[in-house]
Amino acid sequence: MAEQKALEALQLRASLTNDGDREALLANPDAIKIPLEQLAAGRVFVSELSGVTVGFSAIEPRVDGETELDALFVEPNIRRHGIGRLMVEYCAVVARKQGSAALHVTGNPHAEDFYLACGFKQIGTIQTRFGVGLLLRKGL
Repeated sequence: MAEQKALEALQLRASLTNDGDREALLANPDAIKIPLEQLAAGRVFVSELSGVTVGFSAIEPRVDGETELDALFVEPNIRRHGIGRLMVEYCAVVARKQGSAALHVTGNPHAEDFYLACGFKQIGTIQTRFGVGLLLRKGL
C-alpha cells in the first residue's frame, strides 16, 4: 500500500507539470490510481537512481494478445535524461518475452515526439475524458 501511494504521488507530480493536463487532473483526481492487482501481478516497473524512485511504468495485456503501456511517469526534475526511454524499452522486452508482437500506448499530444523517438508509430486518435489522445503502436 505504501508503494502504491508513493507511485501515485509521483504520477501526480509528473502529470501536473503538463500544462494541458493540470486542470483536467485537478477536476478528476480519480485518474491518479495504480491498481493493487497491477502491482501484485508484477506489471509495474520502478526505476531507481541511487536508491531513489525516479520513475515507473506499467503494462497490461490486451485482448488481441498485444500489450498496452498503461503508465509511464518520470520525476519532473530528472526528465530528459533517458529514463523514460529505458522504461519503454524494458516494457518492450517484457512484452516480447510474454509473446506480444507490439506495445501500444494512448499518449498525450505533448508527448508525441517522445513516443515517436522511442519507435512508436501513430495509428490513430481517440477521445479520452482529458481530450484527444494519440493511439501509438511499437512493433516488437
